[in-house]
Amino acid sequence: QVQLVESGGGVVQPGNSLRLSCVASGRAFNTYGVGWFRQTPGKDRELVAAINWTGDLTHYADDVTGRFTISRDDAKKMVFLQMNSLKREDTAVYYCAATIGRYYEPESYTDYWGQGTQVTVKS
Repeated sequence: QVQLVESGGGVVQPGNSLRLSCVASGRAFNTYGVGWFRQTPGKDRELVAAINWTGDLTHYADDVTGRFTISRDDAKKMVFLQMNSLKREDTAVYYCAATIGRYYEPESYTDYWGQGTQVTVKS
């Protein structure tokens, strides 16, 4: 079992940066892949970034590649999403999730989710 709690959301202007954090509790967190998803009203959750259990492989959605960076610190049981050059269309609730399956496949994330943190990008 893994429990996840996100933090770091807020309101920022376009072009600025924000860093989201996800802290885990439970056993063997370092055996899970972790993904950051986002969701806006009326739309499905979208996998925007993911990292494998060893931390040496990452996956990004096309529209965040080059702007977002995912990383993990297993000693602290944390995963981060550094978001740079934010755009209005990045506005969403961001969730972290964990999987023992394929970290780059959204369908792999079934059981372990955080509660979400709101990111709003506006002038």
